[in-house]
Amino acid sequence: MTLQSAALSGQAPSLNGPPRIVAVGYRRINKMLQALAPDFVDTAAVEVLDVGFELAVARVRELQASGSVDVVVAAGSNGAYLRQHLDLPVVQVKVGGFDLMQALVQAKALSNRVGLLTYEGMAPDMAQFDGLFELAVVQRSYRTEDEARACVRDLQAQGVDVVVGSGAATDVADQLGLRGIFLYSMDAVRSALEDAVEVARASRIELAKRERLNTILAQLSDGVVAVDQQERIQTLNPAMAHWLGVNPAQWLGRKLSEVCPELSLQGTLRLGLPELEKIERVKGKALIVNRMPIIEQGVLTGAVLSGQDPISIQRVDRHIRTRIKPAAVAARYELQQFSGQGEAVQRVQHMAQSCARSQATVLLTGESGTGKELIAQGIHQASDRRDMPFVAVNCAAVSESLLESELFGYEEGAFTGARRGGKIGLFEAAHNGTLFLDEVAEMPVSLQSRLLRVLQEREVLRVGATEPTPVNVRVIAATHRDLMEQVTQGQFRLDLYYRLNILRIDMPPLRERLEDLPPLIEALQRKVGARLGVVAARARPWMAALLDQAPCYPWPGNVRELENVIERVLAYAPVTPASDATAFLRAVAPELFQMTLTGSGARSLQVVDARVQRASWVRSSADGSSHETQALAQEAHAVLAQCGGNKALACAQLGISRTTLWRRLRAE
Repeated sequence: MTLQSAALSGQAPSLNGPPRIVAVGYRRINKMLQALAPDFVDTAAVEVLDVGFELAVARVRELQASGSVDVVVAAGSNGAYLRQHLDLPVVQVKVGGFDLMQALVQAKALSNRVGLLTYEGMAPDMAQFDGLFELAVVQRSYRTEDEARACVRDLQAQGVDVVVGSGAATDVADQLGLRGIFLYSMDAVRSALEDAVEVARASRIELAKRERLNTILAQLSDGVVAVDQQERIQTLNPAMAHWLGVNPAQWLGRKLSEVCPELSLQGTLRLGLPELEKIERVKGKALIVNRMPIIEQGVLTGAVLSGQDPISIQRVDRHIRTRIKPAAVAARYELQQFSGQGEAVQRVQHMAQSCARSQATVLLTGESGTGKELIAQGIHQASDRRDMPFVAVNCAAVSESLLESELFGYEEGAFTGARRGGKIGLFEAAHNGTLFLDEVAEMPVSLQSRLLRVLQEREVLRVGATEPTPVNVRVIAATHRDLMEQVTQGQFRLDLYYRLNILRIDMPPLRERLEDLPPLIEALQRKVGARLGVVAARARPWMAALLDQAPCYPWPGNVRELENVIERVLAYAPVTPASDATAFLRAVAPELFQMTLTGSGARSLQVVDARVQRASWVRSSADGSSHETQALAQEAHAVLAQCGGNKALACAQLGISRTTLWRRLRAE
C-alpha cells in the first residue's frame, strides 16, 4: 500500500508533529541505530525495532494501523524483505566505497585471505581493491540466512580467515570460528536516517496534496476513478464507490479492467485520446462517462474516468429551469420603425417618447393590427430599462387556469402536477424590465384583482406561497376593446382601469392615415420581398396597382392586413406585363374592390381616369418619360395653389386620389 492508497483507506500517518521513522535491525546494526537515534530528536521521532523479517513486518503493520509510521529504515536482506512486504517507503542502509575500503583495511591487518559476503550481487570494482591492498578477496553473495551460512562454510574451506559482510554474514563467521568484519559504518547508518527524514518530509507534502485532492473529489457529485500507466486504481471517490457498491480500499491498487470491465481505461492508456459522453451500463445502471488521459510534462502517466448519473442530470436540469429566469424575447422594434409622415404618426411617436421617459403604466388602445406591440417594444427600447428583459404575454391566448400560474408563478406542491421546485412567473421574469400585457381586456375578472395588487404593491405572491416577492416591473397594457364599456358591463374592474390608464396612447387606424400608405407599402414590400425572394423591379407593377387602389379600401385589419395583402400579391404574382396588374390585383385581393372607404375620406371606386393612369408607377416605370412626369407635377402644384392648399379639393378637381396627388407633388 502506497502513501496515496493509505491516505484513501484511512491508514495515512498523521501530518501533525515530526516525521515518524521506524528503524529495523538486530545485532550489530541495531546497536548503531540505537546510538544514532538521539541525534535526530529535533527532526524526527525514531523508533528502533530489534526484530527482522516476518516479525519486523508484523510490528511495522501494527504501528502503521495506528497511523504512526512515515518511513522505514533497514539494511541488507532485512531491508529487501521489508520493501517487498510493506506499502511504506523503505530506505536501505547503503554501503559506500569508503565503508568497503575501511572494512578491507581492517581485514588485511588480520589476514591476507579475506572473504567478502554481500546480499544479492558482488561488490563492484573489487579488482581495484585487490590490486591496491594486495588482497586475494573471495566474493560470495546470498539471499537467505541459510545461503549465508553455506557461503561462510565454503569460504572457510578455501582457507579464508576473515569474512567481511553484513550482520548475518559476520554472525555466522563468528559462530564458525572465523573473524567477522561488519561492513556497515556509523556514517552509512546516519546517512540512511537522514535520507529517511527527507523522504518523510517529501511524502508528507505529497500526502497533504493528496488529502486536499481527495477532499475535493469527495465533494463531487460526479463519480471519479483515476489509474496509473498499468491501469492500477489510484483514486476512487465516494460517489463512484457508491454507484459501484464497493469499498474504495478493496479496489485500490487493482486493475480497473479486471474489477469493472465496463469502465476499462485500457483504450485511453493505449491511444492517449479522450473519449467523451459515452453511455455505459454498469451493474444495471446507466452512466454517462468521460475518459481522459493524464499527461504530465508531455508524458502519459495515467488516465481518469468521470461519470454522471443521467437521473441526477435530469433532476438538476429541472431545478435550473425552475430557479433561473426563463429567457425573455428581446425587444426587436424601435419607435422609428412606426412608419409614416402624417400627423397621427407624429403624435404617436411623440407620446411614446414621453412615455419612455416615465416609469408609469402605459395603456395602448386601438384596433387590431395598428402596431400596439411595436410601440410597446419601442417604449421599452427608448427607456432606461432597455438592457433588461422585455416579456410579452397575450392574455387572450392563455386559458384562465394557466394564466394565473404563468403571470405569478407557483410554489412546489401548490397543485397537482406542479413542477418540482416550483416556477417563477412572468412578473418575476421581467424584474427590472418591462411586461407587456396584450389583450388585457380578456383577462378574467378573478385575476384582475391580483394584477391590481401587483401594480399597487410592487410585489408578487406565487400560487401556494405565503411570502410575497418584491418586483420592479414596468407594465404596458394593450387592448382593442373599449375598457369603459367593459367596466359598464361588469367585465373589467374600474379600479384596475384607473391603474392602467395613467399614460395612454390611442393608435390610429390605417384608414385615418392614408397619407402614410406610400411609405408603408414601400417598406412592407421590401420586407416581404426579401423574405420571398422577389426583386423590387418585378414587384413594382403590382405595388403600383395596389397603391392606386389602397386609398379606396377601409383596411379593417390595418397595417397587419396591409402586410398580408402584400405578401399574397407577391407570392402569387407572375412575371406579367404591367397592363395586367389591376386585373391580377382584383383576382388575388377581391376585397379591395368590394368595400368602399366611407366618411371624410370617401371616394368612389370608379375614380380612375386617364390622368391617374399616366401618373401611376406603372407608366413612369414602363416608359420612363420624365417630361410627362414633370408636367403632371407642375399641374398638381398649380391646382393645389388655386385651392388654397386644400388637398381634398385639389384631388376632386384633378380627379385623382390623395395618394396620387402626393406622388405627383414629390415627383417635381
